[in-house]
Amino acid sequence: MIELIQGKENLLADRAGDEIEIIRKKMEGFFDMKNVYFLFGSGTSCNAIPKMSALIGDVETYLNEHCDEKIQKAFNRIVNKKGRNLEEVLGVLYSKRSYLEGTVLNDTGTANLETTNNLIANIESVIFDKLNVGEDNADYAKVLDTYKTFYQKMALRNKDHSRICVFTTNNDLFNERALDSQNIHYINGFSGGLNRFFNPALFNYTMSKRMDTSIDKFEPIENMIYLYKIHGSINWVEDIGIQSNTFFKIRELSKPDNQEKTVLIYPTPLKQNKSLGSPYMDLFREFQHKLLEPNSVLFVIGYSFSDEHVNDIIYRALATNSTMNLVVFGNINEEREVCRISDNRIFRIRELDATGTPLHYFERIVDELLPDLDAFKQEDGLLKKFIQELDASRSLKKNEDR
Repeated sequence: MIELIQGKENLLADRAGDEIEIIRKKMEGFFDMKNVYFLFGSGTSCNAIPKMSALIGDVETYLNEHCDEKIQKAFNRIVNKKGRNLEEVLGVLYSKRSYLEGTVLNDTGTANLETTNNLIANIESVIFDKLNVGEDNADYAKVLDTYKTFYQKMALRNKDHSRICVFTTNNDLFNERALDSQNIHYINGFSGGLNRFFNPALFNYTMSKRMDTSIDKFEPIENMIYLYKIHGSINWVEDIGIQSNTFFKIRELSKPDNQEKTVLIYPTPLKQNKSLGSPYMDLFREFQHKLLEPNSVLFVIGYSFSDEHVNDIIYRALATNSTMNLVVFGNINEEREVCRISDNRIFRIRELDATGTPLHYFERIVDELLPDLDAFKQEDGLLKKFIQELDASRSLKKNEDR
């Protein structure tokens, strides 16, 4: 059963048989809005990237195969108390490390701190390896193809509208690899040549092409995307050793180096506190600023609304910006505020009891629901051609009258 819920009403209740076409037309209307944004969660990269529920099993296997009994017991004690929730486990470990580092330690405390640090390092290493997927991953090509199709459809947006902005909590490199493979320009906050450092001012820039070589007349290019990785990336490192003329020491590598230097935000309840530092403060400020723009729509895909610091920005924008629309794909927990609140600007699209891949999964959204914005470009091009021919006809008539 496919549902298109606006506020609390299912708009497809009596429309069996043509649900997808109705949703497609609704989507085309949203894409005619001036500002179009996407928020990607972990669901857009699965199955190449494991879900949190599966990731703790990978951690458990690694610890049993590579770590001593002391580390395994420390991990199992927390799991037995907090359950099989990797965020909760890391939250306990980070808090414990902070406590031990701020305490005058005896030999037992020092050994306890060493065990805690080793356990954290091993868990983060497993997470990093699972995020750093390549062609050897069985699902890599399929997931990458979905990202490529998404950007093929989104890049050629009518230049009279603002460029597409993609915000993502994911740390993997599927977005960058898809954009590079399609020769799509993108701004992700990093500038430079050999050493690319973070500079939030870049999000205020655009790319333009000169319309006439004889005069300074420019127009923005269509083939461009803004990419905001609000929880960081596996190829971002804090590099204070390089003498660079920059206020920010966050550097982007061409490929991931090693997990110990990365500044990505690991999945813990402490994410909100860590996101207050640079560069995350700047990225979240951009997220908040964009959602306050008039005539906007935010499409949420693969995100379960489990990060309160992200939710707060969305809810604050809905409370402040009366012209913002929110379109959520997924079977979200009904206890979440986004489901409980009756607001006609909130749309939820999901398929329940699906026999195959549900409609609210990223691959089906891209293949069946997202319009090809190149079609709008072609219509715009036909209109341009008509106007140019009309201008040429008028110019010819003027010359004949003379």
